[in-house]
Amino acid sequence: MFPDDAGPLFALYRDLYEATDAAVSPLVGRTLETLGYDRRYSLRPSGQRAAVPRWEDSFAWDGHALTTLRPVVLDVGAAGKGYLVDIVGGLLLDAGLTSFVIDASGDIVHSGHAPIRVGLEHPADPTRAIGVVDLANGSLCASASNRRSWGDGLHHIIDATTGLPTDRVVATWAVAATGLVADGLATALFFADPERLARYFEFDFVRMYADGRVQRSAHLDGELFA
Repeated sequence: MFPDDAGPLFALYRDLYEATDAAVSPLVGRTLETLGYDRRYSLRPSGQRAAVPRWEDSFAWDGHALTTLRPVVLDVGAAGKGYLVDIVGGLLLDAGLTSFVIDASGDIVHSGHAPIRVGLEHPADPTRAIGVVDLANGSLCASASNRRSWGDGLHHIIDATTGLPTDRVVATWAVAATGLVADGLATALFFADPERLARYFEFDFVRMYADGRVQRSAHLDGELFA
């Protein structure tokens, strides 16, 4: 059994799984372990890459209980930090605080009357920004393949359909109403076209490709320098 507030987390993962044609999945845990991103952070691939099992073959989620159908290693890192900052934000609101910023290193939640300007870190040079976003009463979450990377082309953003780190997109930023959704979309943007994701979610975005091209949503409240 999971706590009641875990329902939105797994519901989001189900939507992301469908919206990305199974590329985003909480079942990448075992694959990450074999690539060296394990509980000890050995960063040493085992040489025996584990295929990512299909959702339908692995567990059933009824909104309250998760029933596993086979041994699985769940990894909710694609949306887990956003889920956490939403919980912290809820605690602050319950305590009567209405103006605050939670910065969880790449996952930001803002509440208050005055928006904040957030720089979008260049994935190849942390001293530079490729643009800025004005964030007001919402969340901005970022993801990049240069973070939590090791070895030759190995990093934490795994395509569940191949079991390999993705390489077409190198950085993403998603703006949404909650940290949970923004964090999940920051991962989904590595795999799915924004138009496809917009059928499921309301959001704005920026993403950078490996060749340096940058794409942004039409109504993004901000500007790009590149």
